[in-house]
Amino acid sequence: ADWEHLFNRDIISMPDKWEYPWYAAWDSAFHMIPFASLDPYFAKEQALLFLREWYMHPSGQIPAYEWNFSDVNPPVHAWACWRVYQMTGEPGQRDRNFLARTFQKLLLNFTWWVNRKDIRGKHVFTGGFLGLDNIGIFDRSKPLPTGGHLEQADGTAWMAYYCSSMLSIAFELADGNPAYEDMASKFFEHYVAIAEAMNSLDGTGLWDEEDGFYYDHLHLNGMSIPLKIRSIVGLIPLLTVDVLYDRVIDQLPGFRKRMNWFLGYRPDIAESMTYMDSSDEQSHAGGMRLLAIPTRERLERLLRYMLDENEFLSPFGIRSLSKYHQDHPFEYNLNGERLHVAYLPGESDSGLFGGNSNWRGPIWFPLNYLIIEALERYHEFYGDSLRVECPARSGNYLNLQQVADEIRTRLVRLFLVDEDGDRPCYARGHRFINDPYWKDLVLFYEYFHAETGRGLGASHQTGWTALIAPILTTLAARR
Repeated sequence: ADWEHLFNRDIISMPDKWEYPWYAAWDSAFHMIPFASLDPYFAKEQALLFLREWYMHPSGQIPAYEWNFSDVNPPVHAWACWRVYQMTGEPGQRDRNFLARTFQKLLLNFTWWVNRKDIRGKHVFTGGFLGLDNIGIFDRSKPLPTGGHLEQADGTAWMAYYCSSMLSIAFELADGNPAYEDMASKFFEHYVAIAEAMNSLDGTGLWDEEDGFYYDHLHLNGMSIPLKIRSIVGLIPLLTVDVLYDRVIDQLPGFRKRMNWFLGYRPDIAESMTYMDSSDEQSHAGGMRLLAIPTRERLERLLRYMLDENEFLSPFGIRSLSKYHQDHPFEYNLNGERLHVAYLPGESDSGLFGGNSNWRGPIWFPLNYLIIEALERYHEFYGDSLRVECPARSGNYLNLQQVADEIRTRLVRLFLVDEDGDRPCYARGHRFINDPYWKDLVLFYEYFHAETGRGLGASHQTGWTALIAPILTTLAARR
């Protein structure tokens, strides 16, 4: 009844025409990245489609997916619009009309998020399952059996990520139209408010200083209880990094004036986040400023987990849940019932979301892709001044561009023929390996076994797993 305006009669990119012949908003956002290189017009029209008045709710909500329009996917649409804009034209020749059209409608969606998903009004967000199905101890798409509500590390980080994407768009549109400078100021300050809350609300925010990780918190009876599950939820704050350029800021005097006032008014925020850090003109990052939820010290602590092969780093990419939980499952006692989350590198053993999807260990392309992009933005600022052990405890130090390429290489390994003539993604037997008609017809699986690389879930998931195409393109350009 809430979506009576909805009129779905369009050509839409589907995750899978066989097993999942329906759209999902965040799937569609990732589809547009490989499409942008193949059919720029289609990519832009798809990005606009979910923002049009016969899809977007009058409240500003984007329909999540066909069986529950009112659910909530991660807000990655602004990022997708910005990337499609960048990928479909050379600087100075890009489709600014497309970008302006998306920006106006994205403002409505951003406001919907702020009004509906910030329960305490403190810039710490809920959101529900947010596309990660069974990743938590509770079904995050339903009211909690404990009462109270979750304050989510991923929901909060996604909103900072939304701000950074909108800030980038506002900067671009402000070139020649100073009316957008105010919106740039708005998203800069909103980003800072979210980052400050995530790091310091009620003392420590969602950060755990002892563990060096971000966790969801159960907010119940005035108490904030960390749910210490080391999952990819706690790595999503890494995605929020944004590089700002002095040459751009200097062309926007209204924004620059407000920014300088704000930085002087709240210098204390720099203690808990990367707060427009800048380097002198002679350094690698001359003329750049960095904005990110974690400080550099916290970033390095998070990377130690992410690049540890006993935690998140698989031979085939970044796991969705740390391998630590294989021997140390997280447990929660709910009225005498013991709930637990354990590392499962393959199929799910849980009935949550039908049991046909698993975020408790396997490799999923969309978040791996965003992690790669974030590492490259960090490297643009830090260069060789930030090198980390990869893998952890190996003695092999890499800059973050090299780390990004290492993750790319591991993802590509899923599809390449190994020394035995096998492709890890086909590790179900020899039917596909030896058949001359099938052996080179590589399927795009929904997700992948974190230890063997075996393809899992939908076997024709040519949706977000098609992100392998730009990954291969980048690695080929490195040669």
